[in-house]
Amino acid sequence: MLPLPDYWLPRPAAQLDRRIRAACDQLMASALAHGANPLLDDALPVPKWQFLCYLAEHHAIALHGSGNPHITRFEPRQPVDLNAFGKQRAVYAAADGIWAMFFAIVDRERYPMSVNNACIRIVESATQVSEPYYVFSISREALQQRPWRAGVVYLLPRTTFVAEPLYQFGQIGIQSAQLASLVRVAPLARLAVTPTDFPFLTQVRGHDDARLQAYATAMQTGAPWPDDGG
Repeated sequence: MLPLPDYWLPRPAAQLDRRIRAACDQLMASALAHGANPLLDDALPVPKWQFLCYLAEHHAIALHGSGNPHITRFEPRQPVDLNAFGKQRAVYAAADGIWAMFFAIVDRERYPMSVNNACIRIVESATQVSEPYYVFSISREALQQRPWRAGVVYLLPRTTFVAEPLYQFGQIGIQSAQLASLVRVAPLARLAVTPTDFPFLTQVRGHDDARLQAYATAMQTGAPWPDDGG
């Protein structure tokens, strides 16, 4: 397996037995039957991150985290990103519950910050795919202020979403959990979340904005790579 730096966080262990999976399936079916983007009942059979991860992996669901609990339609928007997939005019979502939850609970509106984050799986072959690994980092000054909020994770139909292409490193592939839809999307349901629902709250890292910008400039222009440290 491709070695990862120690700041990559493995997904916490979770064992969902047949009874719990059936309860998650029933809750999802009930939400779809109600229609009109219902707010899911908080009486879940597992922690919220486990429920969302289960839906992303076993239902045709994409997940989008937000601080706005009243979105009825997602329109494609033009982001600022360095890679080709991430700079399309699109609706972006995640194929992972924890990653979507991060965007729901980090308050980028009240606290100016840059964000560096990812969710990946290591693909050795069609039958050898790792569990997810995560990195979450925000501006050091913002992290010191604990910029967390209550938010919402929207459950979107995955029909129009495509996955980011696999990155190949020799015989090893890296699969991002990022999804994109080039057309508008109406949510199926939503789940309220709080910072305490996020399993990596105490492991979010703080970075230096100037150094992060120097790395971005080096990638875009071929400028010298910043020295380590700082």
